[in-house]
Amino acid sequence: MPKSYFVADVHLGLTVADEKDRELRFARFLRSLPADTESLYLLGDIWDFWYEYRDVVPKGYVRVFAALVELMDRGVQVYFFSGNHDVWTYHYFEELGMKRLEQPFLTRIGGKTLCLGHGDGLGPTKLGYRILYWIFHNRVLQWLFSLLHPYIAFSFGNGWSRNKRKRRRRMTPYAFRGEEEPIYQFAAQFAAERAEVGEPVDYFIFGHFHADVRMSLPAGGELIVLKDWIRADAYAVIDHESGELTTINKEL
Repeated sequence: MPKSYFVADVHLGLTVADEKDRELRFARFLRSLPADTESLYLLGDIWDFWYEYRDVVPKGYVRVFAALVELMDRGVQVYFFSGNHDVWTYHYFEELGMKRLEQPFLTRIGGKTLCLGHGDGLGPTKLGYRILYWIFHNRVLQWLFSLLHPYIAFSFGNGWSRNKRKRRRRMTPYAFRGEEEPIYQFAAQFAAERAEVGEPVDYFIFGHFHADVRMSLPAGGELIVLKDWIRADAYAVIDHESGELTTINKEL
């Protein structure tokens, strides 16, 4: 029975927990996908920091790239969304054979309608985050950043990400706030609008929040947030015949 898989927030390169083990686990996961796999959706922040120049990309991650290419050589379609950590992807992934998608993306699988994305910037987010989102996605600022030598750019980007993660670890761990979350409010409103015109959404699948969430929405459908890979193997899979979606969260 054909299946599609969804994964987010692997944060390859992040020096928290065991980064090498995380890369090996993810590569094993990719190689373990069964023969009936039809598609794989990478829902953002697969890399903890990614910035590519026209002729320069971050080093490493050979096992992951090899596993992805092997999947595509098998005929599996690999789709990716940029996250807030790996937003600066321009052409390299496409050259490997992956297809870039923009959130919120609607698709039909197994007779179900799915709304997909990373999840950042959707819903009524705070002003500070909207400003940061604009900065990260501004083409002029991206071009100016590209003028930096790769050593400086990668040192800055990786250092910023590490410091952000360390600050967060010193604080109370983030707890998903349910109906108060912008992503829930986005999904609830989007589901209601689609239901009014007779085009309901069955599953909203996102990452970004590093939480294992599955919530019913008032207008129908479910909001699914995938947990990160820092201390777990987490993904979702949908059966193309039954339309049944299963979430997996294997804590280490």
